[in-house]
Amino acid sequence: MQTVELNNGVKMPILGFGVFQVPDPIECENSVFEAIKAGYRLIDTAAAYMNEEAVGKAIQRSGVPREELFITTKLWVQDASYEGAKQAFETSLQKLGLDYLDLYLIHQPFGDVHGAWRAMEELYKEGRIKAIGVSNFQPDRLIDLIIHNEVVPAV
Repeated sequence: MQTVELNNGVKMPILGFGVFQVPDPIECENSVFEAIKAGYRLIDTAAAYMNEEAVGKAIQRSGVPREELFITTKLWVQDASYEGAKQAFETSLQKLGLDYLDLYLIHQPFGDVHGAWRAMEELYKEGRIKAIGVSNFQPDRLIDLIIHNEVVPAV
């Protein structure tokens, strides 16, 4: 599988399998299982998709060693604060059945994104997340985040 190197040296597969709009748990689990079986190693989910548990079951069922997979999930807007991000991260990890994430993204640029980012920076520095980034940010919101925080988004 070809990879791209992120700004912090983490290697991310260039092809991934996303589960947006796959809310049925059985369909989601089977789809992710088949994707992994077919060779996909990047799996993209989000708290807002409400299918992290199904993704986690598929990961466990696949038998593929954790270090061979690249798992991404996203922080939803209602949790965009320092404490909210910390709690949402733990919830996502528990639902996914994982002890770390490869990539954790702020899903939308709403709420206290700076507080959420500080929480994500801490989790990144603790090694619980390999890379942190953003999704659906316009350039001005991204620049603001970069200027006012220590860690530059990897994505």
